[in-house]
Amino acid sequence: MPNILTIAYSVEGPTDVRFLQNIIQRTFEEVALLCVGDVEVFEAMPISNPKKGNFMDNAIEIARQADEMGINVLCIHTDADSDSDENAFSHKINPAFDAILKSKLPICKNLVAIVPIQMSEAWMLADRGALKSELGTQKRDADLGIARKPETVADPKFAIAEAIRLAQTDKPKKSRCITISDLYQPIGQKIRLEVLDTLPSYLKFKTSVTDALKKLNYIQ
Repeated sequence: MPNILTIAYSVEGPTDVRFLQNIIQRTFEEVALLCVGDVEVFEAMPISNPKKGNFMDNAIEIARQADEMGINVLCIHTDADSDSDENAFSHKINPAFDAILKSKLPICKNLVAIVPIQMSEAWMLADRGALKSELGTQKRDADLGIARKPETVADPKFAIAEAIRLAQTDKPKKSRCITISDLYQPIGQKIRLEVLDTLPSYLKFKTSVTDALKKLNYIQ
């Protein structure tokens, strides 16, 4: 019988669900290939962020719900909102994870952080081919303003919106206008993990996934 891997995740907002869900699923499936023996990776389950208290209180409540669901690994997302993840880990992730690990409640303690530099839209900029495919354009990266390294872009959401505008400048006026909200799910499905591997923040997430499977003794 294969080992079972059940995953839950909580993200900051609804667009993050649409974008990150498939990335989370595929990352766990990829790392599971390193496991000793067969591992059946169940579909990652979202847990709504209660947003009733501070980050730590919300994380504890999410971990409590994950335990009730019988979850093996819980992923908690927050954007860095900066060109470094230092503050996000120091003031959010580390204190929250420490509180969960010390809690005497029935609570999921196998934790993985997802902290994109700037915001999750920076990960969307990583696979320019997937982005341009969704925009239906063959314009050069430089012409769309997306030639820079994704995690050096101060406002990746604005950069994507601007790329959409530039991609549509030479299209017929009657053609359907794409908005950034149209892109989260398809890019999350199509983005290549090997491209995300070039981003330090994604690699940190992937390393944490590996560590979580080691805690389950699925990876030696």
